[in-house]
Amino acid sequence: MSRPHFSRNRRFRGPRIRTNERIRAREVRVVDNIGGQLGVFSRQDALKMARERGVDLVEVAEKADPPVCRLVDFGKYQYEQSKKKKENKKNQHANKTKEVQLSVKIDPHDLRTKQNHAIDFLCEDMKVKVTLRFRGRENAHTEVGFEVVHEFLADVEAWGHPDAPTKKIGRGLIVMISPLPKSQRAEHPGHEKTARLLEVEPEDSDSDSGSDDHSDEETEASDSEESTEETEASDSEESTEETEASDSEESTEGTETSGSEESTDETETVEAQDK
Repeated sequence: MSRPHFSRNRRFRGPRIRTNERIRAREVRVVDNIGGQLGVFSRQDALKMARERGVDLVEVAEKADPPVCRLVDFGKYQYEQSKKKKENKKNQHANKTKEVQLSVKIDPHDLRTKQNHAIDFLCEDMKVKVTLRFRGRENAHTEVGFEVVHEFLADVEAWGHPDAPTKKIGRGLIVMISPLPKSQRAEHPGHEKTARLLEVEPEDSDSDSGSDDHSDEETEASDSEESTEETEASDSEESTEETEASDSEESTEGTETSGSEESTDETETVEAQDK
């Protein structure tokens, strides 16, 4: 005999929602789209009512007696259910638990870092499990470990509260911290730092604008100085050229005058010799 073959790729898709003719119950309790109860009807009468309204008959509570059916568009109903699932997933952070491990000889800076991590988790609506483990001779001085845990709880009490007092289990201490409601919880320290940075930015921009104005003034001053120097240089060049031209003209006139005087003297000398 051959064994029955089962497909390995078959996936479980969850309970199937019965609609319209797939509903098996003889009598159903009908609810309208708003949620108001219309009464108990037979399956045929409920289907007739759904056809008259142009919607589907959807079985929403099959285990009830009689089963509850809703008059609604099936596509719209599926969309609403998927939307509710997404919202429920967003609100499931409280079920998540994060662990923070401490030690008896923890450094104050490391303790502050652990506290910041715990505050981040509590602000995201997550529970925090604080554990402290004793090693060697530390088991003889458990009171030091209790002091460290109490200091930790005191610093995060504005964001969460312990579910129960700190307990010693085995060689360590354990305490569970639950987040406070958003109305009673303090603001996240990171948001305050961001707000401070945003307040500082406009001042920086004003200083930048002031520096830009100052640089513009310096540029204008340097441009005016350069133009003044160029004007003075051009004026000096023009005056130099005029001086040279006047000097050349005077020297030319003097040369011509001396030349004419010499020629006159020579002519007079020649005439005297002829006589």
